Amino acid sequence: MQTIQQIIDSTPVRTFATERPEYLLIQPSARHELKNDGLNREAELIAQASARGFVLAAFDTCQWARALMPWHDDAVSADCEVGLHARHTLCFVLHRLLPWLEHSYSRMPCIVGGYSLGAMWALWAACQTGKFGAVAAASPSLWIDGWSIYAQANPIMAQSVYLSLGDREEHCRNQRMRLIGDSVRRQHLLMQTQLGNHRTTLEWNHGGHFGDEPQRTARAFAWCMDNLQQG
Repeated sequence: MQTIQQIIDSTPVRTFATERPEYLLIQPSARHELKNDGLNREAELIAQASARGFVLAAFDTCQWARALMPWHDDAVSADCEVGLHARHTLCFVLHRLLPWLEHSYSRMPCIVGGYSLGAMWALWAACQTGKFGAVAAASPSLWIDGWSIYAQANPIMAQSVYLSLGDREEHCRNQRMRLIGDSVRRQHLLMQTQLGNHRTTLEWNHGGHFGDEPQRTARAFAWCMDNLQQG
């Protein structure tokens, strides 16, 4: 697998490309995903899980909440800048990152995804633009204030949506985060209504929120590639 590190508009981007790629995979990344060579491991696992070729582009979000939160929520951060920059992040993906990828590799179906806040941002982004064919949302942070209202009012523009959650995530001590189980179940029902049962899935993983992030995210992307292929 070919790996390239690139700076695009001052944003570090790591790409992992198989031979004869068929899909572009877009993922916001943070420091925790770089630990233990997590992104390399994720790319390898995607290749093992699907026969489809791909280019995985992981762009750095040093200030995770600032870059990805679509609106402010004190339960996420008291930083007043949080909630102001998710649209800037989407503009970077649409107008800088994707053109570079399409110039470097050719135009292909695009899947957006990630883990935690990255997965939530991916779902939000796919309600803003029809550029993404599928969303790979592993343990998305849908407990944020106002998510259900937003999702109901803004239909998803993607063709397929993968959701997953750890089976212990809704049993944590934090009262807000304990809402995650019902939040993801509601999202899944909404996706079934909007897309149909065969175009969405909800996978339950063993464990809490932290652990097996590369494996969970890889399964999400692999499912999306295979589902789009079948469609």
